[in-house]
Amino acid sequence: MTDRNNDWDKVLRVLYAEKRDQTRKKWKRILPFDELLFDRWEKAKYMGAGKGASIYHNCYVYGNVSIGKSTWVGPFTLLDGSGGKLTIGDNCSISSGVQIYTHNTVRWALSGGKAKFEMASTSVGNNCYLGPYAIVTMGVKIGNNCLIGAQTLVNKSIPASSIVFGIPGRVVGKVKVSGKSVSLSYS
Repeated sequence: MTDRNNDWDKVLRVLYAEKRDQTRKKWKRILPFDELLFDRWEKAKYMGAGKGASIYHNCYVYGNVSIGKSTWVGPFTLLDGSGGKLTIGDNCSISSGVQIYTHNTVRWALSGGKAKFEMASTSVGNNCYLGPYAIVTMGVKIGNNCLIGAQTLVNKSIPASSIVFGIPGRVVGKVKVSGKSVSLSYS
């Protein structure tokens, strides 16, 4: 390594140590270096998301994606608006590892590239929780106030106030919201 590279290594290590200590002291968190450097609220603002939204630095965003106010998009997520509009409402929690699609290449791949990509807009309503590693396929519409369980495959539209779990996802209960109170009932 050249002396110049060694200098940069030292600068980056000092910066990392400072940012790590600041974040641990303020938030009681220890994060990867890139998350210490980049502001998830600035990313949301840059994307035109609603007021108070935050989108983690390592969220992949493609195409036409719209995100409402006060929505949190966690790390290691994929928001694909390349096949149509992807709309995510207000006050949603999109957990780590969630993938939401507006296209698929199944028929294209199976036909040896002869068939076209399939595309359709996808939407998530207001006040929804998508658990870690949930996958939402193209063309799906999730209603308001839905709870989508961890690792659930949502491959059909979901009515408002539903609790959905499984592969493929199926409605297993209802969400009832009354003021600040939320109750979950399972079938």
